[in-house]
Amino acid sequence: MDTVQVWLYVDSERAALADALQTLTAEQWETPSHCPGWSVRDVAAHVISSPQVTALHIAGALVKARGNYDRAVFSLAKKAARRPMADIIGDYHRFSGSRRHPPGTSPLEPLLDVLVHTQDILRPLHQRHEMPTPAAHAAAARVWTKSFPFQARKKFAGYRLAATDAGWTVGDGPLIQGPIAELLLLLTGRTYGLGELSGEGTQDLRTRVQQIHP
Repeated sequence: MDTVQVWLYVDSERAALADALQTLTAEQWETPSHCPGWSVRDVAAHVISSPQVTALHIAGALVKARGNYDRAVFSLAKKAARRPMADIIGDYHRFSGSRRHPPGTSPLEPLLDVLVHTQDILRPLHQRHEMPTPAAHAAAARVWTKSFPFQARKKFAGYRLAATDAGWTVGDGPLIQGPIAELLLLLTGRTYGLGELSGEGTQDLRTRVQQIHP
């Protein structure tokens, strides 16, 4: 997928998320998302931070977090989430069409962010938003080829992952198959879409998840 099309998907998916956020109550904004320790508000603020964060922001957060990347990202999100809901939603409109992305990343990272985090926000609220299949395909390919931060190839070594709605197959071993959107969630560490997946490798994954989260 070329860069122009990637950004068009970023624009449309951010707009769809902004529309969904606009309908949520104050109580729903404080609901835990599917990112452990993150509220809907935290994730909403994080998604639209992509065109705003600078190298100085990242460096400062990393220093405070003593080099821990996850803690640094969390602290930046928490800071951005202190603002009123209207201001956070306003950012989605203010940065509509922006082509900025965090230093050291490509345009695929903002796409990945909005695709996955929209699900993290809406599914705990029993709402659904369908990922565009080509966008999910591009994001899944990015996660698989870039080791940091998800380590997908290492975590899923010994499995074969195959999309049933896109021409995407990776790995070798017991099969895990399903919609590319659900595979993208799995590659990024989300297990709440396991029910949408099938294949002989899926039961093994479910067992592993149960052992980690009994």
